[in-house]
Amino acid sequence: MSVDNNLRELFGVDERPEAFDQVSITVASPEIIRSWSKGEVKNPETINYRTFKPEKGGLFCERIFGPTR
Repeated sequence: MSVDNNLRELFGVDERPEAFDQVSITVASPEIIRSWSKGEVKNPETINYRTFKPEKGGLFCERIFGPTR
């Protein structure tokens, strides 16, 4: 699936628009940003002591809190 198709699916647009009159970009409010975030810590572990990588589902899980780099 292409990026274009993914964006159309995400925003619920069936067809490609023919032309644009203008594009408007605004800053999202804190409430909207909070509505986008979700995650649950399911494991009390933080990092693997052998590899120093975050434990999946733990406090430093990249899937929940974003990449470490």
